[in-house]
Order: sequence, then structure tokens, then C-alpha cells
Amino acid sequence: MPQKTPVDFWFDPLCPWAWMTSRWVLEVEKVRDIEVRWHVMSLAVLNEPKLDELPEEYREMLATKAWGPVRIVIAAQQEHGQEVLGDLYTALGTRIHNDGEGPTKEAVAGALEDVGLPASLLGHWDETPYEAELRASHKEGIDKVGQDVGTPVIAVPGADGEPLAFFGPVVTPAPKGEEAAKLWDGTLMVASVSGFYEIKRTRTKGPDFSNL
Repeated sequence: MPQKTPVDFWFDPLCPWAWMTSRWVLEVEKVRDIEVRWHVMSLAVLNEPKLDELPEEYREMLATKAWGPVRIVIAAQQEHGQEVLGDLYTALGTRIHNDGEGPTKEAVAGALEDVGLPASLLGHWDETPYEAELRASHKEGIDKVGQDVGTPVIAVPGADGEPLAFFGPVVTPAPKGEEAAKLWDGTLMVASVSGFYEIKRTRTKGPDFSNL
């Protein structure tokens, strides 16, 4: 039986664009023989070196909203295994983005209940002993893709079969069915070209969650 194509996906539950891309890659799982492997990254960690350059509103958002959810996700991974990440991310993203609850402690509590994880994980909201593991997971993704990116980061087999990472694809709304498959096939195609780096255009609309 052929081995499934691995797709490593780094996410911060706060990021709406990562959420859109994650729904696309799960759609691809239905139409292509792939296996998604979830990893944690952090917008708060990503932006630490350039906090002074960021708008005050964005700095405030990072300080008040970015740390709690991602700390709880890494704690869930460390205490309950890598396999809980996919379902927990789905529960978090549905509440935070689709349902408009935002990255609140209440939304995270609801997501933990949705997937049967203990409410005691909320104790990691303000600080966690797993910060080193969080930073290591974040660094693993960034080391693969480079510094000038955000979330999401995906890694797929490149020209030599070794993982090649990209920021994105950034897409809205999340493609379904054959459209999702075409975007996946295109992602593999550009990854197969040695020396390929990016395709980009200006975003003219925000994340559209209407079909999720």
C-alpha cells in the first residue's frame, strides 16, 4: 500500500489565515492520499524581536490574546500526546473564528470540553512549564521556512523528497473538493522546482468563514 504524503502544518489558533489554510488541507485529505501532522507555532514568539516596530494595537493584541490559547495547546500536546492537536485545533478554530467567540478563556474552555480534554489545562493560560517546548516547536517550523513569514507554515516533499516549507497558501474561502485538490497539486508542483520561493499578490478581502 503506497505511503501517504506527509504534510507538516504549523499553526497558532489565533490566526484566521492559518485557520482557513488548515480547513483547506483537511479537505485535501478527502481527495488526495496525504497525512497532516500538526505542530504549534506562536505569533507572540514570532513578533518578539520586532515589538517596537509594531502598531500599538497589535502589540496589545499579542500581549493580551496571543499567549493563553497557544500555551494551552502546547500543554495539551505535552500532557496528552501529539494526536490531540488536530481535534483541539478544530474545536478552537470553530469557536474562535467561525462562531466569533474570539481567543477568550471561555472559548478555550469550551473547546477543551468539546474534545474531552480536562479543564485543568486552563491552568496554563497565564504561564506554562512547557514554554521551552512551545519555543522549540515554533523554531522547528521557522527554521524550515525562514524568518520573514507568519502563520501558517506548511512543509511538503520537495524536489529531493525532503521537506520543503512555505508560508501559506493563503486562501479565502477555503477551497472544497476538486478545487482543493487542484491547489494541493499546484503546491506540490512548485515545491518540486528547485529554487522556487514565492508567488504573491495583495490581499483584497479578509478571511471568509461562510463555507466552514
